[in-house]
Amino acid sequence: MRLLWVGAVSICFWLCSIGPDGSLELFLKEGGVPGLSFAILRDGKIVKASAQGVRDASTGAPVDASTIFEAASLSKPVFAYAVLQLVDAGQLSLDDPLSRYVPDYVEDDPRAASITVRNVLSQSSGLPNWRGGATPLKTYFPPGERFSYSGEGFVWLQRVVEVITGQPLDDVMSRLVFDPLDMRRSSYVWRADFEADYAVPHDAELVPGNKQRPSKARSASTLHTTAADYARFLQAVLSGARLKPETAKLWLSPQIRVLQRCVQCLSDDEPAGDQHIAWGLGWGLEPDGGTFFHWGDNDRFKAFVTGSLRDRSAVVVFTNGFNGMAIMPDILNQLMPGDHPAFQWLEY
Repeated sequence: MRLLWVGAVSICFWLCSIGPDGSLELFLKEGGVPGLSFAILRDGKIVKASAQGVRDASTGAPVDASTIFEAASLSKPVFAYAVLQLVDAGQLSLDDPLSRYVPDYVEDDPRAASITVRNVLSQSSGLPNWRGGATPLKTYFPPGERFSYSGEGFVWLQRVVEVITGQPLDDVMSRLVFDPLDMRRSSYVWRADFEADYAVPHDAELVPGNKQRPSKARSASTLHTTAADYARFLQAVLSGARLKPETAKLWLSPQIRVLQRCVQCLSDDEPAGDQHIAWGLGWGLEPDGGTFFHWGDNDRFKAFVTGSLRDRSAVVVFTNGFNGMAIMPDILNQLMPGDHPAFQWLEY
């Protein structure tokens, strides 16, 4: 049993039994996941950042604490943090319509002109997750009426941020987030220094694939980071650093309830019922337990983060395999015990 003492409190980490046989290694093997990196915060402090498994199954190169992972949609809360700083600085208002700054993102849809910053961050814009043949870019219900997850809304808000700051997104994120929080191995675009230590994506059969190296930042999905860096961001979430107290509180306050068992909920035909999930300003919320969360899914990269403002604790996990979400409930239930309705709602 491995214990870390924080004051007079002993905290048992990682299934309380990382022995020679490797409980964590067993999770990876049985789940068909090549590798992962994780970090744990207790009392607002990073108490552990570690890794297990391989970053490339074809070479056996191990994951370590510096390995770069795709954060996928864990990009969104980090971007929301920068947006809220701009709100505090008076450069933007939560109730500003995005069309005031970027009027041509959604064409031939007068209703889209009323989509606000708050609607985007609370996932109630009415836009599809991503435009496509079955889901053309338009509003599917009046903005603010109900929840429906949308990456498109975040990209539109990204363009607004770039207009009002006069900077490309990654420069904005460096100035407002990465540099102040000492997140030295984080970027929304690929960097040459990532080449020495990055996780390769793997399919369900653990076959390595080609790693994407984005040259253009996308607020919704292209954050590349380490578990340790993301934990530094979580410290800011737990402390409210760089935000006005009222803004930090609003960040994690319910803006809209999730009443359908779907992520993209464009139709009102889905059966209604309390999912015990709400959405704040960039974070999913589990109001009954007082926890916040987000998941990431870039197909062969899966990630999950959850935390408690009340307990000042949090956990983030990154994986480099298609099956990564399969092991998340067991991992999170050990590290942050309690009811996590997000897993039932996500239906992985």
